[in-house]
Amino acid sequence: MCDTMVALGNATVDGSVILAKNSDREPNEAHVLVHIPRQQHPPQSKVKCTYIEIPQVEETYEVFLAKPFWIWGCEMGVNEYGVAIGNEAVFTKEPYQKEGGLIGMDFIRLALERARTAYQALHVIVDLLEQYGQGGNCGFEHPTYYHNSFILADPNEAWVLETAGKYWAAERVKDVRSISNGLTIGETWDEASPGLVDHAIKKGWCKSSQDFNFARCYSDFLYTRLDGCVPRQCRSTDLLKQNAGNIDAAKMMGFLRDHGVKAQQDPTWDPSRGWIMDTLCVHAGFGPTRPSQSTGAMVAHLTKDISTIWATGTSGTCTSIFKPLFLCGEEFPPMGKTPNGKYDPESLWWQHERLHRRVLQDYAQRMAVYREERDHLEESFIQEALQTVQASRELGKAEQAQKLAGLSRSCFERASWATQAWTEKVAATPVQKSPSILFSLSWQNFNKRAGISLQE
Repeated sequence: MCDTMVALGNATVDGSVILAKNSDREPNEAHVLVHIPRQQHPPQSKVKCTYIEIPQVEETYEVFLAKPFWIWGCEMGVNEYGVAIGNEAVFTKEPYQKEGGLIGMDFIRLALERARTAYQALHVIVDLLEQYGQGGNCGFEHPTYYHNSFILADPNEAWVLETAGKYWAAERVKDVRSISNGLTIGETWDEASPGLVDHAIKKGWCKSSQDFNFARCYSDFLYTRLDGCVPRQCRSTDLLKQNAGNIDAAKMMGFLRDHGVKAQQDPTWDPSRGWIMDTLCVHAGFGPTRPSQSTGAMVAHLTKDISTIWATGTSGTCTSIFKPLFLCGEEFPPMGKTPNGKYDPESLWWQHERLHRRVLQDYAQRMAVYREERDHLEESFIQEALQTVQASRELGKAEQAQKLAGLSRSCFERASWATQAWTEKVAATPVQKSPSILFSLSWQNFNKRAGISLQE
């Protein structure tokens, strides 16, 4: 389960477009940051996606992907033209194609590799949807099938695209917008698939076109309720509207770390509370209604020349630090070994898990150990990025790329050193208030399956 939000230029501090997303996946489903350069492909070549092979295009663009390690596509990403996309699982009345299709993450990568604008990306997706359908298992350890919604943005505009099988509706964003794990487009839209309304009438989901509401007609009521998407989408919408005109990258990072009004008011709040995933920063827990958590986060600050990608590359957005990345033709900073579902201290994602999972043992007490230091370091990254981007506009392309890549390397190195220090400080902080028994048992099980011990 995930949350994606966007603010257009009329809602941001500097007139840029900012897209943000938490990727919510299974607790041991390691998240990886990937850089793929612009590439030329031979005529008639094919590309193997997660499950199926489709014709490749002659040229694919430079892309940043934030993805589960085992999936070809990505949960969120940005390309060299400043197109950014995030997707959501949605549950609908249309039957799920169990195999032989593209999954939502595949659609994102294909659109980023092939489109120069958000609107082009939308139509890359719907054209592929019409041709191949959406289908295949999207779960890591537990098979999961769903349809998809997307926010697609570029430095000028943004669109919401929501699907149910091969049917879809799209809405152009006016100022701020968010989506979660439920359909949100209702009685009006800007574009839609042929037969969208007639199909609903034929199925008996509405009586006439006057009675049609896309979300109401196509949503699966039970799963949409159990996944906690309604309170999450309401909360993200409130945060965006309350801050409209003052939104910047730092505020979006704060939104992705949000645990709701109650957590703001109660300093003893801990993530073991609750039975459903009803906060923007999600923490897995006991039972089938809390199977996922925020395993990675991204804030894409999209401008007409140099876009800045802020990514954690680590789990637990509230426990992580955002670092800057740039698509400038240079390689990304070293991030250790590519992770998988087992603990590996040589990978960025699993290195942070030692911190993240120790914090969960006494969230209020242990998060306080390093939160302020983390915030100061992150703020320094933001200021350095703003200054470096501004200064690099006066440089030639090669020197500009070196400056931007150098900043990324420096920030990733400092974040790594800080994470090691924070992990030691947290481990040395005695647990004063343990989380609920069921939450603790769940995490003992997650840790056992991953082969990670917090007793060392």
